[in-house]
Amino acid sequence: MLNKIIVAGFGGQGIIVGAKMLAVTLMRDGKEVTHFPSYGAEMRGGTCNCFVVTSDKPIASPMVKISDVAMIFNKPSKAKFEPNIKKGGIMILNKSLIDEDASRDDITTYYVDATNIADELGSAKCTNMVMFGAFAKATGLVSLESLIGALKYTFPKMKDELFELNKKALTAGYEKAFTK
Repeated sequence: MLNKIIVAGFGGQGIIVGAKMLAVTLMRDGKEVTHFPSYGAEMRGGTCNCFVVTSDKPIASPMVKISDVAMIFNKPSKAKFEPNIKKGGIMILNKSLIDEDASRDDITTYYVDATNIADELGSAKCTNMVMFGAFAKATGLVSLESLIGALKYTFPKMKDELFELNKKALTAGYEKAFTK
């Protein structure tokens, strides 16, 4: 089954590395995967998004025009990508930085207070892991255990304490994402 995923936010929010971890997780789970990052020249603070396409069969194109799932880290990305989610699709919003609800009622929206949860865990830098934990819960495309397993594989030089922080962030995102 083909699934088109967009991960979008500001540069510096871990969009690209988080999407890379997702792609690695899907590959380790036996799926076909493409990973196609896009970011502005300014990088940190500028626009940033990444397309991840996964399927049981070979993938024809890494580009995503209409997504099945959109992980939205900030308000400008919501404005840009919410209209491009297919009817019946899923949107995962970082409620810490987006003070509005979904504007569509033909998609399922999961809200996660990702940045605040990451701050409570001790580092806003793990906001992306909170969001990817919510992704596992919302989509069922990967398990929480598969994401945790892919952490060390994707980032082999990660120190043990950083691994534990990211593991806690993935778990918190999985447990605290909610629909309205």
